[in-house]
Amino acid sequence: MFYSLLFLLLPVIGVAQSKDESDVAALVEKFNRAMVSADRGQLEELTAEELSYGHSSGKVQDKAAFVDDVVTGPFDFLTIEVAEQSIRMAGETAIVRHVFSSKATNNGALTDIRIGNVLVWQKQKGQWKLIARQAFKM
Repeated sequence: MFYSLLFLLLPVIGVAQSKDESDVAALVEKFNRAMVSADRGQLEELTAEELSYGHSSGKVQDKAAFVDDVVTGPFDFLTIEVAEQSIRMAGETAIVRHVFSSKATNNGALTDIRIGNVLVWQKQKGQWKLIARQAFKM
């Protein structure tokens, strides 16, 4: 009986997240919502001054270029979904990996995106900030 109960609880135990992991997961969702709504204030709040934002095309942007591109650029995110997300803590740093899927428009033309992402979040002055992101083709 004990082993049966333990066997049933293992999946629950295995997916338990720490508070930091839960906080980072919530920030990933908030970040994605900010990209869909092109919310400059939220994007600036969630990203570090040192941001290095890498696209699957190889293009790399700093914070100012990334935020400006999302807010005023030709690319408009309509939806963003993530799957297969994992979060690994390393002290004051969180490494997030997921599959990123989006419906968007690029210069008005509809496009679907499915890429892999690695995001690095760092706790700065008690607040989690996105410090690096690298997308890759799948």
